[in-house]
Amino acid sequence: MERKRYSEEQIIRVLEEERAGAKVMDLCRKYGMSDATFYNWKSKYSGMTVSDLRRLKALEEENRKLKRIVADQALDIAALKEINSKNW
Repeated sequence: MERKRYSEEQIIRVLEEERAGAKVMDLCRKYGMSDATFYNWKSKYSGMTVSDLRRLKALEEENRKLKRIVADQALDIAALKEINSKNW
């Protein structure tokens, strides 16, 4: 079976269809996925809206940038300590 990739916005829209009353088996047939995939999506994205997802992605990106800054500063501090510890 051909594997399809769905964006997270598409996944949330599928879950919204289920919340609106569509049957899981009908959705699985319509979008060409297994019911296990649907329930995995439901456990991961339940209760989220598209705007929540975008906000989460923005926060994850900001967190990644901040972690990189902290790592760079830690390397700089370690290098400066190494230079200062040597006897000239």
